[in-house]
Amino acid sequence: MANEEVRRVYENEGFVDESKLHQLKYVMTVIQETLRLHPPLVLLLPRQNSEICQIDGYEIPLKSTVIINAWAIGRHPQYWNDAEKFQPERFIDGSVDFKGTNFEFIPFGAGRRICPGMSFVAPILELIIANLLYHFDWKLPNGEKPEDFDMSEIFGAVARRKHDLCLVPFTYQP
Repeated sequence: MANEEVRRVYENEGFVDESKLHQLKYVMTVIQETLRLHPPLVLLLPRQNSEICQIDGYEIPLKSTVIINAWAIGRHPQYWNDAEKFQPERFIDGSVDFKGTNFEFIPFGAGRRICPGMSFVAPILELIIANLLYHFDWKLPNGEKPEDFDMSEIFGAVARRKHDLCLVPFTYQP
């Protein structure tokens, strides 16, 4: 569906550039859903609270070091229906974004300590993905089916796939 959108938007140009990226609504929802399920950092940079606060009945003392688990927030069933399922459509209405104002979705952090490269990486990521979707059709090797695809992860400072992603590109000829 994302590659169909890219090819429809750029069919007259024959290549992808920045001029029409704003029209790629579904591609952006795919990027957002991917960041929700697989944030760049599992644990955001440590912070210190500036005042005493209560969280779920626990008192957090002043100047406590707090570490935010972005991975767990992005999969919390209180905020996300079918939290473990990849559903880009959940971002179609555009009410939640990754710019740090919606605390149920903070893959780049929030507030004063938000990732400074976020505004740079978002359009570049969109441009790269749009180019890959426009110029190639992608298949799993050896007749594997998408429903059998293993998305398990290994955790550390960052989460990474347990098994390497292997896809076979086929050049798209309009």
